[in-house]
Amino acid sequence: MKQRDVIELMVLAAIWGASFLFMRVAAPEFGPVATAAVRVAGASLLLLPLLAFREGLSDLRTHWKGLLLVGFLNGAFPFALFSFAALSINAGLSSILNATTPMWGALVAWAWFGQRLDASRLVGLALGFGGVVLLAWDKASFTPGGGGLAILACLTATLCYGIAASATKRYLGAASPLAVATGSQFFAALLLAAPALALQPTTLPSAKAWIAVTLLALLCTSVAYILFFRLMKRVGPTNTISVTFLIPVFALLWGWLLLDETVNLAMALGCGVVLLGTALAVGVIKLPMMGAAPAEK
Repeated sequence: MKQRDVIELMVLAAIWGASFLFMRVAAPEFGPVATAAVRVAGASLLLLPLLAFREGLSDLRTHWKGLLLVGFLNGAFPFALFSFAALSINAGLSSILNATTPMWGALVAWAWFGQRLDASRLVGLALGFGGVVLLAWDKASFTPGGGGLAILACLTATLCYGIAASATKRYLGAASPLAVATGSQFFAALLLAAPALALQPTTLPSAKAWIAVTLLALLCTSVAYILFFRLMKRVGPTNTISVTFLIPVFALLWGWLLLDETVNLAMALGCGVVLLGTALAVGVIKLPMMGAAPAEK
């Protein structure tokens, strides 16, 4: 990658790492569903004019069914789940669990498209999920005040992301990247409109919460998606997916600096295991003893 691409990758990781911080601030006052709704609605307000100016809106009409599905799987449902998790677990842990997304993606691609999982990838999957168990071991209580439901919500959200990646490949291959980013957020906003109205906060959120949710929408969703798809086009999916390994670093840093969140040895160790397992599962690195995979015919 060129220096410019590396810088943009770091910026993207920093932005997405901050999203967990902003959810921690906004969700307690807005509620999980309203936080997700404002996030996707705000992103749509920025992305729709941009798409209309650059490419027109024909892709939204042509591919609306696929965009509706991806909008649910890649926006409405997982954003609400991560906002729910932010009520009881810290930004660092949420971001580490988010790093399991490529592992789910590899499993879904295997189940849906028959994409082969070699021995190195299988070891990575086992390591990654072992890291999740290590992280969740002392927090997975489903009693009141426990983090069990929050951890389950994060893992369900990342499974949705994994399914969304394959659904995008299957149903939206002919749509432009900007149309996919815009349409998914627009349809996510439509899906969340009624639930958000029904579950709107009973008291007006503070200025701090409004700033957090605005940054979540405009910076962590709109700008981040533009950067992400631009990198996908320039450096390819394998290089771009490496952002997954950087996000927890920034999330832990922002949480420590701005929310006084602590990082203990178990969290650091679990983070390392999850990231190593993810890197193996998606083929970014391979175990030397596994040897080179035979060429497919």
